[in-house]
Formats: sequence, structure tokens, C-alpha cells
Amino acid sequence: MIAAPFTVGFDLDMTLIDSRPGVHAVMTELSRETGVYIDADAVVSRLGPPLDEELAYWFRPEEIPAVADRYRALYPGYAIKPTPAMPGAAESFAAIRAVGGRVLVVTAKYAPNAAQHLEHLDLAPDILVGWHWGPKKGEALLEHGATVYVGDHIADIHGARAAQAVAVAVATGPVSAADLEAAGADVVLPDLLGFPAWLAGYLAA
Repeated sequence: MIAAPFTVGFDLDMTLIDSRPGVHAVMTELSRETGVYIDADAVVSRLGPPLDEELAYWFRPEEIPAVADRYRALYPGYAIKPTPAMPGAAESFAAIRAVGGRVLVVTAKYAPNAAQHLEHLDLAPDILVGWHWGPKKGEALLEHGATVYVGDHIADIHGARAAQAVAVAVATGPVSAADLEAAGADVVLPDLLGFPAWLAGYLAA
């Protein structure tokens, strides 16, 4: 495989974007349409895992494929506009590009919906990979030569480990800084605002 340029991977939900308002809106509409109670507040308190895992709290297994399809169809109309970028996201992309690097986004989210978020927020990665979760994220990191992966969830640390990449955790999601550290993150930042300075130190080391 041809050696890739310096590449940094990022998770999407609760790392680059605060997806809580959008997901809350979609789940509320999905509950209205299906007549099935969904506690949208509970849903957005545990963002990160694949959609099917969340839907399993509310629907029977045989219902999940159709409901997931409907969720993804509703998503663009309800979730894109209310979802903001996380502070420091644009600056982190700029810091990587300033040193000639590439930006890779690897997310458990359906890639077309992830792409709409990034486009709406003027966050343009060089590569986007969807439907990857946990250690499977490591496959995408290896494929694209990423040596650093930034995420907010313990599963993101597992993804970095699977690719022998540096695991940078941000405490902006459902997992505390202490738990991210205990899970083996190489560095834990309060948020992405600290990433450019960390990157500068990492590259200078």
C-alpha cells in the first residue's frame, strides 16, 4: 500500500458536531409517526453507538430495519439545521491542513447524512467513512493511513487501538474525562479547542 500523507481521523457525533438537538428532533418525530414511546432525552444522553442499538430500546427486533430506514429518511429534514459544530472543529481541521495533513471522518452514522452535516457546517474532510463503529473504525484508519484518531467515546479509543493510532479523546460526549482516561486514551482534552496546540506539540516531539 502506498504510504499516505499525515492523516488525522475524527469521530462525528459529539466530537465534531453536537448532534443532540437534531437527533432529539428526529426521534420525537419518529415517535409521533410510529405511536411508540421514545424518550428522546435518554437517546441523546448516550449518543455514539449505531442507530440499531438505540432503536432496540424501543422497538421489537423485527421492526428495527424498517424503523431505521424511516429514521434515516426523516433525518435530513429534522436534524441538519439545528445541529451546530463543536467549538474548535474548524480550527482543528485548519491546524491539520496547515501542516499538509489530511482530515478523515469515520463515524457510525449513515454516510449521506453525515455528509450533509459536514457540508452544512462548512467542515470539509478529505475522506468520509460511515457505518463504522468500535474496532471496525480501525479498518478505515488503517486503510487511509491515519495515525491519530479523535473521538468522544470509549469505542473510539478501541477504534484507534485497532489501528495502532494515537487515541485522542475529547470529553464532549456521554463519557467523562476520567472514564476516557481509564479506557486507555493517550490524551484527554476538554474539547477540540485544545487540539491545535496538542497537535503542534505532538508533531514537534
